[in-house]
Amino acid sequence: MSEETVHRRGMRLRRKVLGDAHVDRAEAAGTGFDEDFQRFITEGAWGSVWARPHFSLRERSIVTIALLAALGHEEELAMHLRATRNTGAAMEDIREVFMHVAVYAGVPAANAAFRIAKQVYAEGLAEGLAEGSAEGSAKGDGD
Repeated sequence: MSEETVHRRGMRLRRKVLGDAHVDRAEAAGTGFDEDFQRFITEGAWGSVWARPHFSLRERSIVTIALLAALGHEEELAMHLRATRNTGAAMEDIREVFMHVAVYAGVPAANAAFRIAKQVYAEGLAEGLAEGSAEGSAKGDGD
């Protein structure tokens, strides 16, 4: 597959999961300094890993949230919690993820993750964020 095709697929999936507004802001904030990094994220994370067929978007979302919570990457965690409205991961899924984080990565990491999730859910409750979405749970590359 050509590099440009991987980039297009990655950008399409990135927009599906994170939303056009987020991706548009990220693109607008880009400079020559981080241009290569943005291409790397779009192609490597979104065009390659997130586009793999075995996991659904919901499953990838859950794995990503668990890793971000365990590693303490709070800003990225909040972003991916917001993205659950597009992936189908529900509040109940995230609660279970954080219980696993508590056991395998530590209570402080889970405590921080619960705090961030409560903030994100409080901000997005009116938009249905906390309920998740069945639309994002389909397998595939996010066409």
